[in-house]
Amino acid sequence: MSVTAEMQDAPADNRSRRAGGREARRAMRAAPLADDVRPVRAGLEGGSYGPLKPGDMERIHEAVLTLLERVGFANAVPSCIEALTRAGATYSEDGRIRFPRNLVLETIQKAARHFTLHGQDPKHDMVIQGKRVHYGTAGAAVHLVDVEKREYRESLLQDIYDAARIVDGLDNIHFFQRPMVPRDIPDPLEMDFNTLYACVMGTSKHVGTSFTVRENVKPALDMLYAIAGGEENFRARPFVSNSNCFVVPPMKFAEDACGVLEACVEGGIPILLLSAGQAGATAPAAIAGAVTQAVAEVLAGLCYVNAIKPGHPAIFGTWPFVSDLRTGAMSGGSAEQAVLTAACAQMAQFYDLPGGSAAGMTDSKLPDIQSGYEKGITDVMAGLAGLNLVYESAGMHASLLGFCLESLIIDNDMLGHCLRCVRGIEVTDAALSVDTIADVCLNGPGHYLGHEQTLKLMQTEYFYPAVGDRFSPKEWNEKGRPDILQRAIAEKKRVLEERFPRHVSRAVDDKLRAMFGDLVRLPRSQMGG
Repeated sequence: MSVTAEMQDAPADNRSRRAGGREARRAMRAAPLADDVRPVRAGLEGGSYGPLKPGDMERIHEAVLTLLERVGFANAVPSCIEALTRAGATYSEDGRIRFPRNLVLETIQKAARHFTLHGQDPKHDMVIQGKRVHYGTAGAAVHLVDVEKREYRESLLQDIYDAARIVDGLDNIHFFQRPMVPRDIPDPLEMDFNTLYACVMGTSKHVGTSFTVRENVKPALDMLYAIAGGEENFRARPFVSNSNCFVVPPMKFAEDACGVLEACVEGGIPILLLSAGQAGATAPAAIAGAVTQAVAEVLAGLCYVNAIKPGHPAIFGTWPFVSDLRTGAMSGGSAEQAVLTAACAQMAQFYDLPGGSAAGMTDSKLPDIQSGYEKGITDVMAGLAGLNLVYESAGMHASLLGFCLESLIIDNDMLGHCLRCVRGIEVTDAALSVDTIADVCLNGPGHYLGHEQTLKLMQTEYFYPAVGDRFSPKEWNEKGRPDILQRAIAEKKRVLEERFPRHVSRAVDDKLRAMFGDLVRLPRSQMGG
């Protein structure tokens, strides 16, 4: 007989005592824990899984060096040509910049590693090194998923701010890169500025953003310097990074993005060097070939950044995507995407560079069963591979075309499970439990339900979902048969009614509005102030 069945068959007075014990245990679980003893937390060490063998990584590395030396990059802007040739690259008559093997190897050696991506609140600082795992958002979705109406609508600036507010209170989403494009702001400068403004006002976690052209970086820097209390303060603790698609696969520079990259390096903003080829379209259909091209492209970007400013913090952002080769459509929730992302994590570790890639990009249009299994598989494999920064991991749908606020809340639970898998099993003398087993078998009731070890470990060893359903069928029926989506909708509404972060003071916000009154588009009334 199971323990549950045994308890159901017990006398009423025993059941009441045990029910009281169950409520006490639930209350215990609700009590806050110190960060260092929580069952899951940012920066857990992964690395127990890897699709590439050591010899495979060496072969990819050699292929990468060959590509950079023989094929090189097209479409470099003059400032890029000047910086790279000064560093030792060659510019040929065919208009391509080529990277000698020694230049690439020397760049890898001197590149920044083991650095911190800061939050506005230091408690959200992320040390990016080794196989430490962090999950976050990202993307440029043009639609918001309205789950109650089961429809897509254009995403708005308010949606970005709302997403940031929700993420600010979710423990298992560690950073916030803008996930949507504000379709209500057509002007590129206003769009870039207000996207960043909505993000940094909505969360004190590290923020990632992008800019359309170089000229849009300066007003953003002026805003960030003002929030930090001065340029020197921001440079010491940059709480925003630039997601930079400097490459147009295969192996071409993107002119506008290169200008943005240079301005961000000069302004003290860390760079996510993002290569996003699509296997079978803009990257080889062979998984190994897609990894090889992505690594080559990002290492070219690393040479570029270090030619401008040696040691500037840059993230090894290999983001190759997968195509459904029957249609050519992106397939972000596929098993191929999962192994591709895990392989990219391994290549970052091969170079001991801070790595960031994408997972959690379900092809499903709604938070449904397909969404759950696609996100769960791709996110957990990225974590097990020890990827430092897992972008797109929460909220995204329709292969990056739609973003869902309710999914942030559901995915926070899912990422908690992923992190628990990443943490693995600690084997110690105490954990082997010889004395505990002996005590229960020789002196105790024959089960561990009320044992001292159980009570001690129930919070620190086990993860408990916030909206996931673990009720018995009887309890579930008594509570009105709720489903996870209903609970997520209710939680989203509660958060958006109550959570208005105040890490940026009213005085600083007044200063920003005085400085950039013609740019700020988010009314204060929508920010709870």
